[in-house]
Amino acid sequence: MEFFVRKGSIVREIWGKSDTILFIFAGAAAEFALNKAVDWLYFTGRLPEDPLGRLFSTVAYARQIVFAPKEVAVSAIDKIAAIHGAVESKRGAKIPDWAYRDVLFMLIDYSIRAFELVERKLTITEREDVFDVFYRVGDRMGIQGLPQTYQQWLVMRQEHLEADLAHSHYTDDLYKQYQKHLGTFRYRILREAQLLVVPAIVSRLLGMGRVSVLAPVVPVYKVSRLVKLDWLIKSLLLPSDYKEEISSLDQRPS
Repeated sequence: MEFFVRKGSIVREIWGKSDTILFIFAGAAAEFALNKAVDWLYFTGRLPEDPLGRLFSTVAYARQIVFAPKEVAVSAIDKIAAIHGAVESKRGAKIPDWAYRDVLFMLIDYSIRAFELVERKLTITEREDVFDVFYRVGDRMGIQGLPQTYQQWLVMRQEHLEADLAHSHYTDDLYKQYQKHLGTFRYRILREAQLLVVPAIVSRLLGMGRVSVLAPVVPVYKVSRLVKLDWLIKSLLLPSDYKEEISSLDQRPS
């Protein structure tokens, strides 16, 4: 059976664990709030109304692409493109190609950053594998102007960070929604977790500072996984309404 993401790919390991997935979306949640095209997320209203629900629906699509047979994965990518096309039709405007690239670039970057935070450093070959998977997703979606290699992506990623981010009233409102849905304690944890993975320009625009108070906790958390106590930490830090969804992140789809 042919898969969109081959068995043995590092992408399957990255997207097969709740730890890395949650850090990927912690980082993306921070950067989304700064993106100059964030008004598109407000047009549908889904992200500000239910940021956690939007997280898990997005994860479901991503994991289907990563683990499903090729024809199922391609169908999921086409469905994502169709959903965006319907939103564009309703608004009577087109989402700019740079905004599509930004989202794709986030998935590449935070996949690498999250895995290296909680697991180990990736080899250049593994990083290129991450790039290749999401390049093929973007190519299937018809996104224009994609970099052809990992090295080209590194340059474009930095260019996009410098050109496409700004603190706006959408930034402040989205963070209010994060706090509303998470509660004050978990919201503070989110902010500190974001600081562990976001690029410097993101933390600067969000006024986060430079060093996360969670940095000394990461090695302790790694040990907790060895003795199977990480579930206790997650249960304290994550909303109880989503425990089932969070638990399912550690179960690779068949």
